Amino acid sequence: MRARVFQLLLVAATAALAVAASPQAPSAPFIVHEWGTFTSIAGADGHAVPWVPLSGQQDLPCFVERSPDNLKISTVGTVRMETPVLYFYSPRPAEASVRVGFPQGLITEWYPHATVTRGNPDGGIAWPIVAVQPGAKESFLTESAPSHYYSARHTDADPVRVGAKPEKFLFYRGVGQFQPPVNAVAHDDGGVAVTSVHGRPIGSVIFFESRHGTMTFSAQQIAGTRAVLPRPSLDDASGTPMLELKRMLMSSGLYDREAQAMLDTWTDSWFEEGARLLYVVPREDVDQILPLTISPNPSTVARVFVGRVELMTPATLHDVRAAIASGDRAMLARYGRFLQPIAERAGVAKIPDNLLPAPSATPCR
Repeated sequence: MRARVFQLLLVAATAALAVAASPQAPSAPFIVHEWGTFTSIAGADGHAVPWVPLSGQQDLPCFVERSPDNLKISTVGTVRMETPVLYFYSPRPAEASVRVGFPQGLITEWYPHATVTRGNPDGGIAWPIVAVQPGAKESFLTESAPSHYYSARHTDADPVRVGAKPEKFLFYRGVGQFQPPVNAVAHDDGGVAVTSVHGRPIGSVIFFESRHGTMTFSAQQIAGTRAVLPRPSLDDASGTPMLELKRMLMSSGLYDREAQAMLDTWTDSWFEEGARLLYVVPREDVDQILPLTISPNPSTVARVFVGRVELMTPATLHDVRAAIASGDRAMLARYGRFLQPIAERAGVAKIPDNLLPAPSATPCR
């Protein structure tokens, strides 16, 4: 009898040691936070127009994995899904399975290594085993060339490891073939009419304009499904809405350092020449566009995506026409990847080759 009891105790102790030594599902709270951007260009009717999202500058490190479709810079889409990152917070080492669906688009870049599929309804990206490692030494890959990629690491999130690759987050990008949840029509007076496509409250919006070195904006909270925003006065020269954007991101669920990391990633892009609407995408729309599955289930999931809508206002169309007519290549370069659709809307069938922006560098093969 005593031998039997001893054997049972030995088995129980061995099992307990095995459990303690291996990654486990975390006790609450197991928290996952995500941020990202949906970038589109609004046509005359406010709907997103087709453009070539992969034609812009490629500043990602070479260790980031890329779809073969990335070599086809002529890939056309209505939305560039830019730099979603998933952060993990766990009270102890854990393993999780993560999948993000993208049935209406194509995943084009990601890191660490993942399984990528395409096609509706099964398109998306999956990391079957993600080891969350609280307290682990942060020793991540870097390269000498500057990249916005690294800014996203500056948070308090726990390091993760996929296979042999450590990182601060899970990263992915893509090109979508869908209409954003907000419709934005530029008016002749420079204002914009904003409509929620799915009848949800519009929420936090920023109407920003940068024109010949002067920046201004207006920030509003819209409780309804429609609103007309007047053009912000360039005489005010209010600069960039950094504080307002950070408040928006944090009130939507991001931690302070996560919100700052997102701003540091996108500051020089969001505040380029032109006019644009920035808004927080309703969570219901994010979940529909990018269905997320995590096992075990986190106790909290925050998904904060900023919709960026480029507005082809009369001022923008005038400036592009004038720059093409005068051969002002420097001015045209300010519009970057958005130049071609703006020129087409301005009635310019073809931009002279000598006025086109320099091609994007492609050092990674």
